[in-house]
Amino acid sequence: MKILVTGGAGYIGSHTTLCLLEEGHEVVVVDNLRNSTSVSLRRVERLTGRRVDLHEFDLLDALAVDKLFEENQFEAVVHFAGLKAVGESVQKPLFYYQNNVVGTLNLLQSMEKANVRRLVFSSSATVYGASEDVPLSEKTPLAATNPYGRTKEQIEDILSDLGTADSSWSIALLRYFNPVGAHESGLIGEDPQGVPNNLLPFVAQVAVGRREKVLVFGNDYPTPDGTGIRDYIHVMDLAAGHLAALDYVKDRTGVFRWNLGTGRGYSVIEVIEAFGRATGSPVPFQFAPRRPGDAAVSYADPSAALADLRWSARKDLDQMCADHWRWQSTNPHGFS
Repeated sequence: MKILVTGGAGYIGSHTTLCLLEEGHEVVVVDNLRNSTSVSLRRVERLTGRRVDLHEFDLLDALAVDKLFEENQFEAVVHFAGLKAVGESVQKPLFYYQNNVVGTLNLLQSMEKANVRRLVFSSSATVYGASEDVPLSEKTPLAATNPYGRTKEQIEDILSDLGTADSSWSIALLRYFNPVGAHESGLIGEDPQGVPNNLLPFVAQVAVGRREKVLVFGNDYPTPDGTGIRDYIHVMDLAAGHLAALDYVKDRTGVFRWNLGTGRGYSVIEVIEAFGRATGSPVPFQFAPRRPGDAAVSYADPSAALADLRWSARKDLDQMCADHWRWQSTNPHGFS
């Protein structure tokens, strides 16, 4: 198939683009490169021996989106493009709603004009908010607690309404948990701009010497070691989930929702210790007060994805850390 991948130069987008190319699909990427770089796609081309057609513009440019669909016969869209920093979304809510929601509306309108009605949407477990009714299933009530999560929740609502109004649409909503790791080659991986918002890239930057120590927010949670527990999933497992969802929507119509996670939680301390095993040296850390709004425990019930998509995560925490370290140690300053 000829597939449009929005945000395809980013962390999850580049790994999914690689998998799509390896499966024989033709891929066109649109990315504004605000939080990514075209270098990731050049490396994807190097790994696959196949070309990626990159268009550098923003989905807020509705005319450019229309033109892209007029010039290509897409059969499906995988939609990653969007801002994703929780803290920044609290500080700049209008920026997030404009970029994530309006950008998606522009994309959907262009798809409708071009009669392209297969979509895999990159949602997030943040739509569940701080719910501790674990494991989190697709039936868990949505209760996002920050603007970033609410943009994902609102886009899910828009897509649900669209699927109800027009039964010719086929839409997969993928709610994934905490992506980590990198391609086994070490050529592509996560390259956060500024201070990392998530645990593992911060741990990796401490391990490579870019930062002094990891701050562990809270050691008095009702968990075995007192630190928060989350579900971490290898980015290559996550990319495989997108391909499985794309294959599922190919011959069906409707709106489908799946959690993509391992179904197992790891504590902050377990992650830090696993990364130390990957590097061969302990990673320094220091306890700090809890952050408001953080749940003690959060992990997925991925059974629906297994039943419907025949998909399950295969890589464990040690593999996640080993691959992440291979990327970080060979690219200490990311793609730059």
